[in-house]
Amino acid sequence: VQLQASGGGLVQSGGSLRLSCVASGMLAGLNLMGWYRQAPGKQREFVAGVTISGYSNYSDSVKDRFSISRDNARNAVYLQMNSLKLEDTAVYYCHIKVTPGTREFEYWGQGTLVTVSS
Repeated sequence: VQLQASGGGLVQSGGSLRLSCVASGMLAGLNLMGWYRQAPGKQREFVAGVTISGYSNYSDSVKDRFSISRDNARNAVYLQMNSLKLEDTAVYYCHIKVTPGTREFEYWGQGTLVTVSS
C-alpha cells in the first residue's frame, strides 16, 4: 500500500490550503482515511478522519476551519484548511485503516509540510 500526499506549502496566516492523498495497492477493506500532523518538538496528533460511509470527525483545534472529504472511487482523501493559524504549521500525514477480514492494518503517507507565516 502506498499513500501519496500533496498540497502542502507556505501560506500566510488566515489563508487556505488543500491537501490531497491518494492511496494505491491492496486496499480491499479500506475504511478510515484521515490526517494527522506533527509540529516541531511535538507529538503527532489527530486532525481529522472520515469513514467510507462519510462520517467525519475533527480535533477541537481545527473544527470549523478544516473540512475533510474523500472520493471512494479514487481512494483519495482531501483536507481543506481555511483560516490557517501559525499553530497549524506542521508536517501533515495521510493515514488509512484497512480491514480486509478480521485483522486491521494502518498505513501512513510520507508527510507534506504546511508552513503558516505571519
